[in-house]
Amino acid sequence: MQYPLPEIIGDPDLLVGRKKEFALLDKWIGRIPKRAAKSRALLARRKSGKTAIVQRIFNRLWSENGRVVPFYISIEEIRVWFPAFAIDFYRTFASQFISFLERDESLVANPLKLDQIGEYATTHNLRQMAEDCDFILEYSEKDIGPDMIWRTAASAPDRYANLYGRSFLVIIDEFQNTAAYVYRDRKCETALDDSIPGTWHRLSESKLAPMLVTGSYVGWLVNICGKYLQAGRLKRTLINPYLSPEDGLEAVYRYSEYFGEPITNESAVQINRLCMSDPFFIYCVFQSDFEGKDLTTEQGVVEAAHFEITDENSEMSLTWGEYIELSLKRINTRNSKHIMLHLNKHSDREWTPKELKGTLGLDIDEDRIKELLENMVQADLIARGGSDIDFRGLKDGTLNLILRHRFEKEIKSYQPDLKSDFREELEKLERDKRSLQGLVNHLTGKMAEYQLMTEFRSKKRFAPSRYFSNIADDATLNVVDVKLRTTFQRPDGKAMEIDVLAESDCGRVLAVEVKKTQAPVGPAAVEDFLEKMEAFAAQHPDKRLIPAFFSTGGFADEALKLCAENGIATASQFVLLDG
Repeated sequence: MQYPLPEIIGDPDLLVGRKKEFALLDKWIGRIPKRAAKSRALLARRKSGKTAIVQRIFNRLWSENGRVVPFYISIEEIRVWFPAFAIDFYRTFASQFISFLERDESLVANPLKLDQIGEYATTHNLRQMAEDCDFILEYSEKDIGPDMIWRTAASAPDRYANLYGRSFLVIIDEFQNTAAYVYRDRKCETALDDSIPGTWHRLSESKLAPMLVTGSYVGWLVNICGKYLQAGRLKRTLINPYLSPEDGLEAVYRYSEYFGEPITNESAVQINRLCMSDPFFIYCVFQSDFEGKDLTTEQGVVEAAHFEITDENSEMSLTWGEYIELSLKRINTRNSKHIMLHLNKHSDREWTPKELKGTLGLDIDEDRIKELLENMVQADLIARGGSDIDFRGLKDGTLNLILRHRFEKEIKSYQPDLKSDFREELEKLERDKRSLQGLVNHLTGKMAEYQLMTEFRSKKRFAPSRYFSNIADDATLNVVDVKLRTTFQRPDGKAMEIDVLAESDCGRVLAVEVKKTQAPVGPAAVEDFLEKMEAFAAQHPDKRLIPAFFSTGGFADEALKLCAENGIATASQFVLLDG
């Protein structure tokens, strides 16, 4: 797969899980060529993975080069002059369309100029594209130009789909910003045009070029859709910011390798538990600037997580602070904070204004409480319940931690002891050792090489028989280096890869082949591994190899026999946690 659109997540391997979301969207995208896909909005708070999802969809559709042409644009939180916005929108769309046709990745991140787009369209018999470029260039200097240019730009995907027999997917990331950052005056000071979303009132109904939009301020985006895109023109899909426990643990291993931060298999589970399988929280812990950070111990994990929640300069605090401050502009009162903190702390049930007044002892009437609650819903800090007078907190553990740290002392006159809460959570985890081991073992089917690398690095001194059977050389290793996916070439140029290499200071090297299949490994896989060992040994005559083979599906009898005859140690399961 190719990645012409640089993904916000960085290394593509860091996008973990999201099977449910991708399955739903894949089914929807499959309907686009049949003209049966209704435009859709992905809704969730910031740092929930929406952008990673839609960028991956763009890259996948671009790579497949199939029946659906993707178009992606992100609306930044930067003031922009209306004509410049319109021209940038068109240049981005036309350049991505050309990049899809020509298989030229560079045009996705580096849009062509209007005259270059026009030249390409003329030479490739795309008459309407050429005329659009001429039209935009002509009217960009006229007073009546901006609106006409914008209508030309915004409608281009729908028009081109009809003219050129293509289906387009129009992806607009942070759609709500179209109502907040586009100005009619060149200096972008006075004439904000908040009606831009109305452009898509009709276009959102297109079956030739349906829209996929995202929004990080759910209440704000829902209001915009209600005002400009009535009658449910955008089908709403809520994105859960949290991964499953298994996917969260996988993210921990991947971030550990990506950032080069040592962990143990036990601390991996602890990090995932305290971060609640929130990939952004996990990311923040691994890149944290906390002095003396040590993610190999329980205390170190607690300290790093606590730092990210409480230090005013941590990435976690800065990101959430920006989100909360924007959301609190309309509700920045002590009563609002008290209500918000209570609802999000007790998100297991719904509350009425009357119940909140009695429970919290509020000195305002129920109508005012309801008004504050309505404002908090619009600010994405709480949610509606099952009726007009029911409200509930968000089931968002990360947000609850941030709110407690920021507001609990103001409301209740004491600072919450989050470290104590974290330790208590890890004590619960430790007491459920069987479940803990089960989670690690379950993930071994996907992450065995990461887990082995982590284990070898954290143990440092161990006998190979701790993990493998039929070891010919079982002297204790004193590991000085562990590598994942070591690649090398035979003299004839054939590329080879060893999944895990653990080198001891005595010159011995434990080389592990990992197969993650449900079916037992057969002799062919063992023969391939032997070929690798022979080539690697020839290139490293000073090393003493200890070959080992791990297979989640076990081994066929013939494969086991071949391993025994050639001194290859074997394993089909590991005990990776002590105790």
